[in-house]
Amino acid sequence: MTTFHDFKVRTIDGGELDLASLQGKVVLVVNVASRCGFTPQYEGLQALHAELAPRGLVVLGVPANEFGAQEPGTDAEIQTFCDTRYHVTFPMLSKLVVKGDGQHPLFAWLTAQGADAGEIRWNFEKFLVGRDGAVLSRFGSRVAPGSAELRSAIEAALGAAG
Repeated sequence: MTTFHDFKVRTIDGGELDLASLQGKVVLVVNVASRCGFTPQYEGLQALHAELAPRGLVVLGVPANEFGAQEPGTDAEIQTFCDTRYHVTFPMLSKLVVKGDGQHPLFAWLTAQGADAGEIRWNFEKFLVGRDGAVLSRFGSRVAPGSAELRSAIEAALGAAG
């Protein structure tokens, strides 16, 4: 059975991230964009990362340009934007295709999981992945990083034995 930990992805700085290295962590995968109405969620994502990384949460930002062409920049431009505008310290991937032709295998797998399986609808959708690499929950763009709904799901996942 395939899990989140079976994939390898490129990081925004050109390296490779083997997601197996995140076994035992809770991961919040978010498809991000720099020119979206939801872009200010970077602030809340960074706050979650800063507060909960010591307990095992990894926020993983995934730039994508499939929705309104709201992430047109290069990896270097996106990284500069995230660093200077939102002081992002959580891991960022290289820009990926998250929907449609050329969809990255990770997102083909993520969007096929659970009761709410289906295509990503917009930027800043969130997938909560448990310590075992299974998708626990999926949250739409309007669910803010600091919302009680998301926070409670993250806390439950972090509380699970690791």
